[in-house]
Amino acid sequence: MHGRVKLKSTAQQEEEKKKEREKKLKIYVATRDACFSKRKESICDDEALQLTQQLLSSNPDFATLWNYRREILMHLETVKDEDEIQKVYISELSFLESCLKVNPKSYGSWHHRGWVSARLPRPDWARELSLCDRCLSLDDRNFHCWDYRRMVVKMSGVPVDQELAFTDRLIGSNFSNYSSWHYRSTLLPLLHPESPEPPSPCREPPHSSLPPSPQTHSHRVCEEQLLKEYELVQNAFFTDPNDQSAWFYYRWLLGRAEREEMISCVYVSREEERVAVAFSRPVNAQSVGLLLVLDGQPQRVEWTSVHPRFKHSPVWICALPPGTISDITNEHNLTVHWTEKHTHRDCALYTGRSESWCRDSATDQELFRSELSVEKTSVLQSELQSCNQLQELEPLNKWCLLTIILLMRALDPLGYEKETLAHFQTLKEVDSMRCAYYSDLCSKFMIENTILKMEYAEVRVFSISDKNLTTLCHLDQLLLVTHINLSSNQLQRLPPQFAMLQCLEVLEADNNSIESLEGVYHLPKLEEVLLKNNKISTLADLQPLASCPRLKRLDLRGNPVTQTANIESELAELLPSVTDLLL
Repeated sequence: MHGRVKLKSTAQQEEEKKKEREKKLKIYVATRDACFSKRKESICDDEALQLTQQLLSSNPDFATLWNYRREILMHLETVKDEDEIQKVYISELSFLESCLKVNPKSYGSWHHRGWVSARLPRPDWARELSLCDRCLSLDDRNFHCWDYRRMVVKMSGVPVDQELAFTDRLIGSNFSNYSSWHYRSTLLPLLHPESPEPPSPCREPPHSSLPPSPQTHSHRVCEEQLLKEYELVQNAFFTDPNDQSAWFYYRWLLGRAEREEMISCVYVSREEERVAVAFSRPVNAQSVGLLLVLDGQPQRVEWTSVHPRFKHSPVWICALPPGTISDITNEHNLTVHWTEKHTHRDCALYTGRSESWCRDSATDQELFRSELSVEKTSVLQSELQSCNQLQELEPLNKWCLLTIILLMRALDPLGYEKETLAHFQTLKEVDSMRCAYYSDLCSKFMIENTILKMEYAEVRVFSISDKNLTTLCHLDQLLLVTHINLSSNQLQRLPPQFAMLQCLEVLEADNNSIESLEGVYHLPKLEEVLLKNNKISTLADLQPLASCPRLKRLDLRGNPVTQTANIESELAELLPSVTDLLL
């Protein structure tokens, strides 16, 4: 045994490590308590600065200590001259670099660095940009560093074209750099904006005293640059078809169009003496400045959302004073002003008419193509051809399949309906983890197609039965629908948005899996509800129907609720207007 090094046992090593940890912990706790004590007594001296530095060097995510450190530094600003403060903050930046080496994604360290840089008397922005370059070379997806870089660029006035060239370099070295693609999407509209379209004259009141509406900032890119971006991103996804970064950027290039904010529909009912207004986006009508003018006279009305759950909604309703428009021999002219957006919508209720409306159709607006750009057909057709070529090489690539679907919808949603459904089926097979997402997206597109068909036929009947629907959307576009058929799908609920169907008279939803009728709320014209073979299990699930005053026929056959004792008498009490009940 002579001459051999004596080795400590595992137990001895663990015991020594434990004692060392306990020793460090005692020092850490003592230093922390000293910091807290000093802060409590509002002591902002060099010793406090040293103590916080000691703690933050080992744990840079101690937010309270960063706050205390800023208090100390702000105090020092009041007792030191500019040159001394410059030295203090330069030292602080050096300290922060050591913290970032401990944790390059420390929220506290990056936030504090931004705070220090903004207060530095003579900041060296070139040095800060160099720091960002070094950090991003180590991890090009460090979003803390990207946020800080944007702040530095803004404060130092770095030209946009210089930053765009910076993204060129990063993307060129790594197509998978999602942060660079995203940053590029914020720079392009600034450097290569699309020429703004002149405002539509029909949106302004002809003799309005309101100031002209400000021009909406465009997030779209001019066509010449757009074509270059298509080429760049195609190089990326042809190089690595399975990397999602370039595909997401491509989706952004295709989807820059934004729908104009406006009043899309005004509906007036003589019988109910009420007005319904649909907007192009959810609003709070009680705060956006909505003015109703009837026959030249402003009306004092209370706007309410279609469902109690909505503070913001695309559809709002109001009741007119009794007797205002009830006489069918009178003609009325109604105008709704959206004062916040300096726009309005007129609607005339003619003699002998019980209702009237004025609306923009989804077909006229190409509403369901607005998620993609309204570029020339030839450009989008060329992009579709490129994606089809890639799909031949990579037939099971989910990103390629999904992009093909979006391009088809931008070009001709009805003409490509069959191909779209086939691609969705393939997507569900190759990416089964997201099967529910693809089902919902497919449902959305099927609803859009059905709305287009309904409008082309100029009818108020919406029928989309046996299409495997899993969700409902675009219900604000169905404000004028009188009859809806949702039978033989996979719906589990009629959501609160269903209350936007203010003209609905007949609801067919047989053979689904519906458990909740929350959206069938206060539909003033609803007379017939067919819910055969669903999963409504309690009387409480039927409570929303009690708010529909004209409901006469209800079919609940094949629902668990029909097994409830005394079901007929309880339903008669809950729904006294129903005269034709099928159980």
